[in-house]
Amino acid sequence: MNLHKTLATVSGMTMLSRVTGLLREFLIARAFGASAYTDAFFVAFRIPNLLRRLFAEGAFSQAFVPILAEYKNRKGDAATKHLVDHVATILTWALLVTCALGMATAPIIVYLIATGLKSNPDAFRVSVMMTRIMFPYIGFMSFVALAGGILNTWREFKIPAFTPVLLNLSFIAASLLVAPHMEQPIYALAIAVFVGGILQMTFQIPALRKIGMLPRFAFNPKFALSDPGVRRVLKQMGPATFAVSVAQISLIINTNIASHLENGSVSWLSYADRLMELPTGLLGAALGTILLPSLAKAHSNGDRTEYSALLDWGLRLTFLLALPAAVALATLSEPITTTLFHYGKFDVQSVAMTAKALVAYGVGLLGLILVKILAPGFYARQDIRTPVKIAIGVLIATQLMNLMFVPWIAHAGLALSIGVGACLNAGLLYRGLYRRGIYVAQSGWRLFLVRLAGALFLLAGVGLWVAGHFDWLGLQAHPWQRIGALLMVIGACGATYFGALLAMGFRFTDFKRISV
Repeated sequence: MNLHKTLATVSGMTMLSRVTGLLREFLIARAFGASAYTDAFFVAFRIPNLLRRLFAEGAFSQAFVPILAEYKNRKGDAATKHLVDHVATILTWALLVTCALGMATAPIIVYLIATGLKSNPDAFRVSVMMTRIMFPYIGFMSFVALAGGILNTWREFKIPAFTPVLLNLSFIAASLLVAPHMEQPIYALAIAVFVGGILQMTFQIPALRKIGMLPRFAFNPKFALSDPGVRRVLKQMGPATFAVSVAQISLIINTNIASHLENGSVSWLSYADRLMELPTGLLGAALGTILLPSLAKAHSNGDRTEYSALLDWGLRLTFLLALPAAVALATLSEPITTTLFHYGKFDVQSVAMTAKALVAYGVGLLGLILVKILAPGFYARQDIRTPVKIAIGVLIATQLMNLMFVPWIAHAGLALSIGVGACLNAGLLYRGLYRRGIYVAQSGWRLFLVRLAGALFLLAGVGLWVAGHFDWLGLQAHPWQRIGALLMVIGACGATYFGALLAMGFRFTDFKRISV
């Protein structure tokens, strides 16, 4: 498998997802701005998202994919299909119970997540209702994660990468067609989440049927629990869930803190986070998706050299593409925020506050993406305990940083704590891989970093100089001119960065890699 080509394919699908995601955020910002009601939605949406990461994309994938790859490579399709059926059965029953409890206890959950909403009873009530509407989303997305893990193991990356587009399209349709006709328009967003979950789930079914891995669900979970493979997945999910929980606990604490700050703080952080998802998804999520099955196969084959080389390839690509994205976020935060969100009810204050959060997040962009590359280095070896220990330390450090940063820069301090914490997390993961001899750096890193530093310095200078020629807020009435100006600035930055690298002898063909 050509990893470079596969990365380009997955990144292309992810780009479509992120572009439609930005369009959805643009429509939400224009229609609802940053208010107590948007805060209520983002709080409610954070709850199923949290559980989705626990049950689905996070803990489940980390525990399931390496064992699935082992079954596929060593035991054949029949044994693998039995494992898939039994895991699907246990996952389904666990999520049915979780969804029922979540919908019944929604007021308690919302209060624990964002106690600050209690000061606005109407917003609190709306958040509780939206939580109940959206809770089944975690069930749909857990099936999506199961399907995605199976398809990625079969090297079918396109469909899982495209699937998130369907949620964004549901949001777009709800914002344009449903919200204007509702007595409480914000409820349209909750309905969009529910519908988007169903669309994503059903979209995976034909691909699973094609490879003969469409799960069969059993009404009696006891038989599935007797499967040794299922017990191994559950055993791995314990520490994996804890590892993901640590990051989500930090997010919950930050949401709670933000709910006590100025109205709109939760929304400003959410809009900035959406902008951060563009580079983290294009590079971090895409690389992590294709690396985990390849690393798991290399580990299953006992090929330590290939294992280390895969990590080295991922790290170099991360530095090559994440660092310029971080510099661009820092230098172009206001142009990016105004161009995408400064319309309708999204006012000048919201632009300034979102831009501050974006700069703060940008400090940790490299760390956020590196974690997605380095953590699979442990997960593929079925070592989840080490990332758990590191995550606990990072959680403590992040909350200590909140004590310092939030009184200083309010909501942006929460973003800065997450960013710095991600860099700390990445550093500790790297040290663990290096000390154990799992990762051995290949030659050429010093010259590679020197070249990047020079190109980044030029990128920052060009970005500040070109962007300074435009009145970004003043162009609100001329959106197409503003979009054209932003594209011109980004184009100048990209041409400067990659042109400088080429002038210094950099060759992109060095990043081509084949994984067998």
